[in-house]
Amino acid sequence: MARVKIKFPEEKPLITVSIPVRISDINYGGHVGNDSLLTIIHEARMMLLGSGGHTEMKAAGTSLIMADVMIAYKGEAFYNDILDIDIYAEEFTNASFSLLYKLTTARNGISLPVADCKTGMVCYNYDIKKIDAVTADLKLFLTGKL
Repeated sequence: MARVKIKFPEEKPLITVSIPVRISDINYGGHVGNDSLLTIIHEARMMLLGSGGHTEMKAAGTSLIMADVMIAYKGEAFYNDILDIDIYAEEFTNASFSLLYKLTTARNGISLPVADCKTGMVCYNYDIKKIDAVTADLKLFLTGKL
């Protein structure tokens, strides 16, 4: 079986956010569960959008829906770890784009990989229930030019 591989851009991330691992994120294996990792990257995405005064429902003239997700696990995260998440945007089309998330944590002064993730985001108009266009302002924000 081929493993999921996510290639990150060469440039610096749009933003780096830090999210602590909560006790409710821990599964029966004693580490962050896959379901919790998905909510953690959702929180990171909201932090990115919030940094520009946006939300998923009001994102520079459109709304956003997550169409797909890829997660490549690289290591474990545990209760009390702080996850540092670098976020990048790429693969823009008329109605969609991808967000990439590189999750690491530091232990004993060493940065350890936790996961590489990618979400396919689609612009959506909830009023008419149809796909919408990526607005110029949203693209400028997500490319770090606004």
